Amino acid sequence: MIARRLPPGTGTGAAAVRENASMTRLRATASHQIPDRPPIQVVPGQQVHVGRRDTEWPAFVFITTGTGAGWVPERYLDTSSDPAVAIASYDTTELGTTAGEELILIERDGPGGWAWVRNAAGSEGWVPLRTIEPVPGD
Repeated sequence: MIARRLPPGTGTGAAAVRENASMTRLRATASHQIPDRPPIQVVPGQQVHVGRRDTEWPAFVFITTGTGAGWVPERYLDTSSDPAVAIASYDTTELGTTAGEELILIERDGPGGWAWVRNAAGSEGWVPLRTIEPVPGD
């Protein structure tokens, strides 16, 4: 297991998809439950097996690695070969939230529909954009 999270959206070509908004305060408008499977991390050059596309989040495909499986934005992969190859680092960690909870925006992934956030306890992970909003007055 990687002890330190890989910054989301780092690696080749990631600058085009990274939207960084430092210290933007957010509020969870709805709870977000994390999946039962453990998160995985992929790094540039890593070979992965690509499965189905997500019907709710069409930018994402289900991948399998030697250490687990999870959903990754297809744009982070070179799918011209089988197995596919990761072209950017990605961490599938999701953060469980409760409605009303305040969060800090670390990274916004508009094309994917998710945001990497930090809660008051210092935990970080992805949450759907549709479950958060800016704190009024910020």
